[in-house]
Amino acid sequence: MKIAIISFTEHGATLGQMLAAGLYAQNICSECWLKKKNASPSDFPDIQILTDPLPAWTETQFHEKDALIFIGATGIAVRSIAPYVRSKKTDPAVLVMDEQGRHVISLLSGHVGGANALTLLAAKITGAEPVITTATDLNGKFAVDAFAARRDLYLDSMPLAKEIAAALVEGQRVGMRSAFPVFGTVPGELEQEGTPELGFTVTFQKDMPFKRTLHLVPRVIVLGVGCKRGTGEEQIRVLVGRTLSEYEIFPESIAKIVSIDLKKEEAGLITFAENCGLPFETYTSEELAAVESDEAFAESDFVKSVTGVGNVCERAALKGSGARRLLVPKTAEQGVTVAAAVMDYTLCMED
Repeated sequence: MKIAIISFTEHGATLGQMLAAGLYAQNICSECWLKKKNASPSDFPDIQILTDPLPAWTETQFHEKDALIFIGATGIAVRSIAPYVRSKKTDPAVLVMDEQGRHVISLLSGHVGGANALTLLAAKITGAEPVITTATDLNGKFAVDAFAARRDLYLDSMPLAKEIAAALVEGQRVGMRSAFPVFGTVPGELEQEGTPELGFTVTFQKDMPFKRTLHLVPRVIVLGVGCKRGTGEEQIRVLVGRTLSEYEIFPESIAKIVSIDLKKEEAGLITFAENCGLPFETYTSEELAAVESDEAFAESDFVKSVTGVGNVCERAALKGSGARRLLVPKTAEQGVTVAAAVMDYTLCMED
């Protein structure tokens, strides 16, 4: 987590340094800034003196950092961030602490951005009183967006997440399902057996166990991809997209792209992985040949003559996932092959 701390007085700067030191002890990196007329760098050797306008600084930090902490008046923080606030899915956490360190306020992105959790940590470090205003926290209710954020789960609908939060605050029960083993105690307000109209499921596929279903999607799918030399990125993207659609798999569930090491310099595969923001891993033919499966591979004598193994995509998917059974068997089109497997995953209910 990358944090920017800005203060406007000497006392605030000292408080910021204390906070930064406490965060560092928790393996959280932060930068301290001071915006104050006539401030001398020699007087504040561990703090960066801000000479640029505050709006320019805020714009940069808002897009580059995971959290911003203003040590000063709430109004300064609100006016500074207002032009850049877009979505609770993407906005960073924003906190405000008064320069005496009496209160620390979770101002923006309390759940998804982690501002509530950071507020509690900042309060513990400085002795300030935490101020959290989200209804689920105030009422001690399960917060599905915070739950997802702490586990890096993709939420497919923020409106449904808000609807679930409102239902829980009003004392209603909402449904919960998981495609994976569940570890820990499930909150009592979540219904695992019945079929309420509103609920959420932790899965990689677009199933609908409830009439109004929110999907929480972990990155658990490994895509094995093979292709002819010189295959373009678009051809790979088209087949992958069609395959995911056919099996109703969320693209957000993909953890990585894998193939044989003969393809480690294949431009189309590299570009496809980069455009998806995913790691691209390759394995030797010996590693792929040693992969075991509960099902027979769709082998090709021609592929074996070129690569040393009769099937690249299926073996790579199993190798990359550690699984023994495919979710998606070999699919081929225009010189591209795709297969998919699911990594082991356990849903932990406790933080």
